[in-house]
Amino acid sequence: MQTVQYVNEIIEELERTAHQLTDEEAEKLVNQIIEAKKVFVAGAGRSGLMAKSFAMRMMHMGIDSFVVGETITPSLEKDDILIVGSGSGETKSLVSMAQKAKDIGASVALITIAPDSTIGRLADITIKIPAQVKSETSGEKVTIQPMGSLFEQSLLLFFDAVILRFMNKKGLDSQTMYGKHANLE
Repeated sequence: MQTVQYVNEIIEELERTAHQLTDEEAEKLVNQIIEAKKVFVAGAGRSGLMAKSFAMRMMHMGIDSFVVGETITPSLEKDDILIVGSGSGETKSLVSMAQKAKDIGASVALITIAPDSTIGRLADITIKIPAQVKSETSGEKVTIQPMGSLFEQSLLLFFDAVILRFMNKKGLDSQTMYGKHANLE
């Protein structure tokens, strides 16, 4: 297969994954973001990079959003939400964060392949992205991509869709968001 053929196959995989998503939990997440005082995001590796991009877009919309672990991240409080992106839902550092958030009384949302995971059981909102490497029923390979790429790409697209839904509910558009865009570049 040539490079462009790979691109087309990746897009087909993303489309198949997107068709399996449901709106119910996603709408709960959007509403929880609207109600939260501050929004914190966390993820490890490439999932963490997708979460960072989500925090950036929320900042562009005027939401107090923070990436866990950054030097300017404030403390999480009771009226806040922690949004975790984790394919497995078992990454130990993320499990600890989710548990601490629950102990504080904040809401926890998980976007994952594994809703029955440790973080999934702690979470108030769990959104399943069916982007596993192998089919749950047949065990056959469902992606040509390496490792967790399908999940990470789907996570980015899901986060961008949440941004669009938030914009829709708040009457925002890209033009108004540019006022919060970095200007020291």
